[in-house]
Amino acid sequence: MVRAFAQAGASVVVASRKLDACEAVASEITEHFGRDALAVAANVSNWDDCDALVEAAYERFGQVDVLVNNAGMSPLYPALDQVSEALYDKVLATNLKGPFRLSALVGKRMAAGEGGSIINISSVAAVSPGPDALPYGMAKAGLEALTVGLMRSFGPKVRVNTIRCGAFRTDIAKAWGDISRVEEIARARMPLGRIGEPEDIVGAALYLASDASAYCTGTTIRLDGGGSL
Repeated sequence: MVRAFAQAGASVVVASRKLDACEAVASEITEHFGRDALAVAANVSNWDDCDALVEAAYERFGQVDVLVNNAGMSPLYPALDQVSEALYDKVLATNLKGPFRLSALVGKRMAAGEGGSIINISSVAAVSPGPDALPYGMAKAGLEALTVGLMRSFGPKVRVNTIRCGAFRTDIAKAWGDISRVEEIARARMPLGRIGEPEDIVGAALYLASDASAYCTGTTIRLDGGGSL
């Protein structure tokens, strides 16, 4: 998404927990697309990190036109009764608390200024959670509720939408085990016959970020190949 935004002419902020990874992407953006790119280390489960991230973005660029809430995590656990309080809190904080805080801060400034677009990245687990990722599904369901609440809080100048993703071949795919088996299941069960590739999210993200979606808010776009595995 950040590469697509830069290619479309945007200056970008690259944020995650590991500064070196952010700096590598920011350098690539500047080198390949000639756009200004700010790298910020931030753990969005931490309120103070969210505040610092927002302040860094506004200090560098003066305004934020698009906020993408993309951070997520879903650690494995052996059984529901063995989900620790720490794991539960960590999952809810990363997937829901962080987006709430970032959206509250940025959305308020967007609404007071020239407006903007907030894009929440959800999961099919929000509507069809499995026993192996229940806290994650709960958090993503909350994120989709947050979309509606933010739309009503910051409209009409701020549009807020959701992209609900199915199985994508990102770093999380390493936890799936035998990827060839997952691909085999996808070919048999999915209408499009494959799992998603990272590039498959670009079209929806650019649409929701741009004026092409000027009359679109409170909407959920499904990117799941036609169904879940």
